[in-house]
Amino acid sequence: MAHLFKTLKDDWSISATVAGFLAVLISYSGPLIIFFQAAQKAQVSTEMMISWIWGISLGAAAAGIYLSIKYKTPVITAWSAPGTALLVTLFPDISLNEAVAAYITSAIVIFLIGITGYFDKLLQWIPQDIAAGMMAGILFQFGLGLFVATDSMPMIVFGMLLVFLLAKRYSPRYAMVCVLLSGVLLSLILGKINPVEFNFHFAVPTFIAPDWTWNSTLNLAIPLILVSLTGQFLPGMAIMKLSGYNTPAKPIIATTSIASLCVACVGGITIVLASITAALCMGKDAHELKEKRYIAGIANGIFYILGGLFAGSIVMLFSLLPKELVAALAGLALLGAIATNISVAMKNEAHRESALITFLATASGMHFLGLSSVFWGICIGIIAHIILSKKADPSAKTT
Repeated sequence: MAHLFKTLKDDWSISATVAGFLAVLISYSGPLIIFFQAAQKAQVSTEMMISWIWGISLGAAAAGIYLSIKYKTPVITAWSAPGTALLVTLFPDISLNEAVAAYITSAIVIFLIGITGYFDKLLQWIPQDIAAGMMAGILFQFGLGLFVATDSMPMIVFGMLLVFLLAKRYSPRYAMVCVLLSGVLLSLILGKINPVEFNFHFAVPTFIAPDWTWNSTLNLAIPLILVSLTGQFLPGMAIMKLSGYNTPAKPIIATTSIASLCVACVGGITIVLASITAALCMGKDAHELKEKRYIAGIANGIFYILGGLFAGSIVMLFSLLPKELVAALAGLALLGAIATNISVAMKNEAHRESALITFLATASGMHFLGLSSVFWGICIGIIAHIILSKKADPSAKTT
């Protein structure tokens, strides 16, 4: 233990600490907004929302710190943003107890996939363009919500959009932080801040008993497994490899799944490998030496712990904001993810129609036989992919 502390002291740097802090700040100013939208749809209490944030923050912190120290790699973990977006489409049709049961189911299945080493094989069974079409369909409503919000608060939303475009042009790394600050400033100037009694206090988690139903398993657990594996672990591992880190996927998936199980019953959705914020901690800005950037992963976890402990204060801060600002933040934060998934879905001309069918079915909001559009989107998309895909003719000759 003494040797570990000495190593950490020798390797610690301000740049890596700042990178870890920025990754947390961007998570709280971006993906966390989607959590607030899900909470609004579920009509949960402030205490329950505090418990959610406590769970996802402490779960991500524990997994990230452990993996970063063990593998000397900046392993950045977070909660499943696509999974949270999925919640928005399902609440209030499923209960919190059903959602928790789905979290536990998905964590167990993902753990088994990770520990057995079947991660790469499983991904081969799901066509990439179909998975991307489903994700684009899930996220599509958030992009629309950005512009729908202009009906009631045009000055705030258009102002945030302008700041977003300028920040993307001149300082893309801090775009969402700039958008959040501009939205708050405009809300203050225009008198749109909600009156809330504010005070600092430690968060107290709330136990939620799981309730397993076919409804939650088919509509939430299965899609959550798919989006976590294809929308988080896959790009997260790709970024790690591109940054020169060869940490195997098996221990990362297993560790994050255990963390997910630990926080599920307090409302913590699936803990996964981060992709967007991970890039902040794996580049030269974190540290010139690649082998010392793991400190950014540890710092990231420490700041997550602080965020979890003071989750009540974070909830109160966001409660000050008008719902239109929250919708605009969510839409802007997910523009990149929407664009990426649409691009991947439409990239292969041979599979473009099946991917488009997946996207439209998922985005439609259909509830045929009581099952959500996400379930039908992936099912219809895979069927379309199988029917429309042409097998290569082995007897064909090239000229």
